[in-house]
Amino acid sequence: MKIGVISDTHDFLDPKIPDLFAGVDHILHAGDVGTAIILFELEQIAPVTAVLGNNDDFLALKETEIVPLSGLKFLLHHIVNPRTPSETLQQQIAKYRPDVVVFGHSHRAFDERIGKILFFNPGYSGKPRLGLARTAAILHCDAGVLHTEWLRL
Repeated sequence: MKIGVISDTHDFLDPKIPDLFAGVDHILHAGDVGTAIILFELEQIAPVTAVLGNNDDFLALKETEIVPLSGLKFLLHHIVNPRTPSETLQQQIAKYRPDVVVFGHSHRAFDERIGKILFFNPGYSGKPRLGLARTAAILHCDAGVLHTEWLRL
């Protein structure tokens, strides 16, 4: 299974994304979407699960989503500090026992296993600004094993 992972689009879907995500089975958007049109455009590629970011005031999204894909459980939440998760996030991790926590907000790619959980941030994919690296990712899931393919935008 191939999972497209994107975050912090901030109302801009890079025109490369449809080709880069072609053939993915599901898309996870870790917040700061912008407007609903971004989700509509992503849904033309594959089913989408998205969470509310701190700049998504007018979108009817949840703060946290739990998504089972390819035998793994993904927890999506926009603002996450992997080394010191908030009390709320710690409770959600204890309750749902995810294999992967997908997050955004920092605009920095992050791919690290802490304990038994993979904490994953695909990075920033909004409009080019301030020299920020712009990335998205594909997670390849084969028999419960994840392999990351980084996509430079």
